[in-house]
Amino acid sequence: MKEYKYVAVHTGNLIGARSDNHREIIDKHARQGYRYVGYIPTVMSDYGKIKDMDLIFERDV
Repeated sequence: MKEYKYVAVHTGNLIGARSDNHREIIDKHARQGYRYVGYIPTVMSDYGKIKDMDLIFERDV
């Protein structure tokens, strides 16, 4: 059986804004036994820019 964890990441509202902490989030969860499996955009601008997303992690339980 798998356990899933979703971590919200805000990429910003400004043109060219980006997330700087995604690597730390992935490394932190890897140390806890999770594996990064992907992301889901949760908020997008009218022009298709991702403003917020959930990083998805899984581990065996």
